[in-house]
Amino acid sequence: MGNISRGFMGRRTASDVKLPPGQYLTTDFPVLSAGPTPHIALEKWQFTIDDGTNVLRRWDWKSFRELPAENITVDLHCVTRWSKLGTRWEGVSLDAILGQLETDAQYAMVRSYGDYTTNLPIADLRNNQAWIAFRFEDEDLAPEHGGPARLVVPHLYLWKSAKWVRGISLMKEDRPGFWEGLGYHMYGNPWREQRYSDDE
Repeated sequence: MGNISRGFMGRRTASDVKLPPGQYLTTDFPVLSAGPTPHIALEKWQFTIDDGTNVLRRWDWKSFRELPAENITVDLHCVTRWSKLGTRWEGVSLDAILGQLETDAQYAMVRSYGDYTTNLPIADLRNNQAWIAFRFEDEDLAPEHGGPARLVVPHLYLWKSAKWVRGISLMKEDRPGFWEGLGYHMYGNPWREQRYSDDE
């Protein structure tokens, strides 16, 4: 038998993975969307950060791709109860995107092409917890999975990882995005089963 690298534990199996309550494992990557899939040409793609009135930062595809990218491997948990383990992405950390931006805003509204929105605390976008991803499993991110770029916030239910992102609006007070306005939880922690607004 050949040498095994120190720390190598092999692939995780269903028997050695602790899933959030109510979740089941899948090897598929189901496609769920609130509307039709937008198709955004790279030469027209933009990503902005605003304060609700003024644009604070703006990137086109070229300048966005010049930001430092990272490879990440994360587990995904969908509110519809499936979990997919060990997904591999390439993207730009929100730490790099928000950078040294000075703001007293505590919340963010993530906006997508196709007019989807979702709200998050800014604290959940910082500290190596969230990325704008443009590649999945070594391939450019397909439109049905949010390409050319989507948010990935793996510690929250997947509806918070908005597809087809085009910007972030900084907010001093929290307000609901698309699904939150239809009764989904304002935060969406899968380990606490925060699926709907009346879940604690």
